Amino acid sequence: MITRREFLDSMAATAAAAAVSTSAKSYAQIVGANDRVNFAVIGLNSRAYAHLSSLKANEKTSRITHVCDVDTPILDKFCGRAQTSLGYKPASEKDFRKVLASKDVDAITIATPDHWHAPMAILGLEAGKHVYVEKPCSHNPAEGAMLVAARDKYKKLVQMGSQQRSSPHTIEVIGKINEGLIGRPYYAKAWYSNTRKSIGFGKEVPVPATLDWDLWQGPAPRQPYHDNYHPYNWHWFKHWGTGETLNNGTHEVDVCRWALGVGFPNHVSASGGRYQFKDDWQFYDTLVTSFEYDDKILSWEGKCCQGMKFYNRDRGSAIMGTTGTVVVDRGGYEVYDLKGTKTSEFKAEKSSASADLVGADSMTDLHFANFIGGIQKGEKLNAPIEVGNVAVTMLQLSNVAWELNRGLKLNPANGHVVNDAEAMKYWDRDYEKGWAPKV
Repeated sequence: MITRREFLDSMAATAAAAAVSTSAKSYAQIVGANDRVNFAVIGLNSRAYAHLSSLKANEKTSRITHVCDVDTPILDKFCGRAQTSLGYKPASEKDFRKVLASKDVDAITIATPDHWHAPMAILGLEAGKHVYVEKPCSHNPAEGAMLVAARDKYKKLVQMGSQQRSSPHTIEVIGKINEGLIGRPYYAKAWYSNTRKSIGFGKEVPVPATLDWDLWQGPAPRQPYHDNYHPYNWHWFKHWGTGETLNNGTHEVDVCRWALGVGFPNHVSASGGRYQFKDDWQFYDTLVTSFEYDDKILSWEGKCCQGMKFYNRDRGSAIMGTTGTVVVDRGGYEVYDLKGTKTSEFKAEKSSASADLVGADSMTDLHFANFIGGIQKGEKLNAPIEVGNVAVTMLQLSNVAWELNRGLKLNPANGHVVNDAEAMKYWDRDYEKGWAPKV
């Protein structure tokens, strides 16, 4: 295992070696940032395929030069798909240090497990790269605040993958709400429904020879390998994941917050449990949250093992005001009057369902286009890190409220828990020695 300092030292050496080893043929394929932004995609199991699809859709302004994953079969599978889709083969790496050291890379996309999101993004910024990071942007609130600070320090762009911020119909209806479509909005409800299966009871087994388990764990304190952790079920273990609220609730809560025009709340509460199955899953499968403001309220209801829909949607946001309601999701929106009669609607051509673990869609294409436009032209980002981090921090605090089984009073200026030292212990986490993120 290496320390963070040794990691940074090795980056410089790797960069020098990479510069020497770049062949004339590979160099000829690299287009300058003024023409196309060179991307490295890191973490290749599921959501990365949406990154591939969207960068292909934006191929006139972007190019994938590197792909990276700590698991060889996952890396090889993605490389094959990338070559078929793009018509050329990006360089492949298991160790993201080599990616950050490459001068050919302008920006990185991060679709790793949650515990790596902020630490890797901060290292990427320190290496001079722009960063597109999937939600949640951090594993805990302290990391989110550090990532905002790192963006400010290193003067690079950070876009969080809350792609509905780039959805034309969502932008349109939020604008109409701001113009008085439903009067004064004061209550927003977000929800997510799915039928996830049990993860069973795992057992400790030898680490697969194809997996760099040490680098997979990275900043997280070391634990033995179990056969139900990798490649997806880490989401449901507190050591690396953040539960369904951060995995999916981030999207709709962000839309609700946007529609209500609110930031951090005054109070957060949450109740729920693991009801559908008895297994190793450490979070809830059912959770009801409440975020309270001076004159508004926002809630999220997650049912990830019970697929009953609301408003005939498996996920979405309902914004309620003094004269009506807007129901909006990735597939469009509907407008209702005070009595619940539909008065108008808009349907998008295509949207993704809750069960889709990739989520490749036109919104993601536009979200990447916005990020590339920010790099090349100074275009305003639709989900800059200081915006995305608010919903993430709110939901992380709802996890704390659930963990402690009590409501939390917050400072709406920064989200800190007020007069509750026990709750503030959850603001950050312990790290493997030498791997704690720093700004």
